[in-house]
Parts: sequence; C-alpha cells; structure tokens
Amino acid sequence: MEVSELFWNANAERLKVGYIEESESFVCLLCGEKIEKGIIYPAENLLFEAERYMKRHIELEHGSVFHYLIDLNKKLTGLTEHQSSLLRLFYEGKSDAEIQTELNIGSGSTIRNHRFVLKEKERQAKIFFTMMELLKEKDDHAPTFLPLHKTATMVDDRYNITKEEQVDVEKKFFPEGVDGMLIKFPKKEKQKLATLRVIVKRFEQEKTYSEKEINEVLKNVYADFVTLRRYLIEYGFLDRKDDGSAYWVKN
Repeated sequence: MEVSELFWNANAERLKVGYIEESESFVCLLCGEKIEKGIIYPAENLLFEAERYMKRHIELEHGSVFHYLIDLNKKLTGLTEHQSSLLRLFYEGKSDAEIQTELNIGSGSTIRNHRFVLKEKERQAKIFFTMMELLKEKDDHAPTFLPLHKTATMVDDRYNITKEEQVDVEKKFFPEGVDGMLIKFPKKEKQKLATLRVIVKRFEQEKTYSEKEINEVLKNVYADFVTLRRYLIEYGFLDRKDDGSAYWVKN
C-alpha cells in the first residue's frame, strides 16, 4: 500500500503517533520508512528497540507529527496562513503576550477570539467526521476515489479521480502495461496526474538521484523526459535542490 493511502486510511489516534504497527515492522505514516521488529538499533551510544527507534525517526526526520501536518498544503489542512502560524506558536508553548508580539496582533482579546474560532473549527470537524463515518454505512453508490497525494502542490478538481478512471488512463496511455512506455503525454490535467502517479513509481523512495539519473529513468518512459521531469516536480511528486544537483521522491 502506498504511503498516501496508509496516511489517509489511518484513524486519528494513529495519525497522532505518526506510525502503524504491521506484523513484522512499524511503518511511518509520514514517509513510509519501515523499522523491522526484533532488531536492536544502535544510535548515539544508545540501543533502541524497534518501536522506540520509530519514534526517534519521527523526531529526527519530521520534527514531530504536528509540525509535519501543519506544513501540509493549506487545502489539505483547511487552515489559513494566519491560523497555521497561531497553531504553530500555541504548540510551541508561547504565551498570548509572546504571540501578540511575534505576530503583531493588536490585543490579547484578538488572540482569545482566534482560539475560540479554532475551537469552533474543531467541533465542526468532529461533527463532520462522524457524519461521514455514518454515511459510509449507508451510501452503497459512492465511487472509490484514489487517495490524495500528500505532497500535492495543486489540490483541486483534477484529484477527483476514481480507481476505475485511473485504470482507464493507464490502459490508454500505457498500452504495454504500467512498466512500459508512455505513448503520449496527455493534455488534460486529470489525465496528466494519473500518468504521473504511474511514472513516479519508477523511482526508489529513499534514494537521492542526480539529474542524469533522473533523466535516464524518464527516457525509458517517454522521449520528452524534460517535460515529465518538470511536471513531476510541479505536481509535488519529486523535489530537488535549487541548483538541480539532487532529486528525490517527496513523501
């Protein structure tokens, strides 16, 4: 199962800790890193059992689950920039007076009002979540949508794609199978997204690539590898250093 699918399928309690337990390993919901059970992991002159090592991984690689979530695209969090800034400062334990100074907010009552609005948003989210859970028990006609890509940079209607539509695009543009060549890069944005979902699977999750290595992989997909590389970055599937010296799969 892909990282995004694991992430979106996890309940609130699992998301809070940032990892899930499988039969032989612990899996990070934020990046897909797996820590095998039954192994003692040495680090900084200490020894860690698997679950504690996973917690250490989240601390070192992501800062915290909170910081990872707050940095997601605002269309995924539903928060404004100002709300995100406030939540970050609240999480860091800043006092209202410190926040007032840092964000140049006029009065303490304004911050209290923001706290009230955020609390109201939490209540609304709980009610909406409960309704959606109840709806699943009754709605037999709901299509199966593909999970949203967590590192998506453009979250809009192009992500309104079902598993059946994804399969249709794959058959049309990868007639020899998803490991074969792309016969044409589609013009429609939804179809572009569907093809990029396929192409990014050609890359290893934890590997850092040079531009030449990226190009070599993409040349085996489509002749215009430069276009593919650009769209993989634009859509948030790949990231790179500013000077183009290193590329990697975003998680």
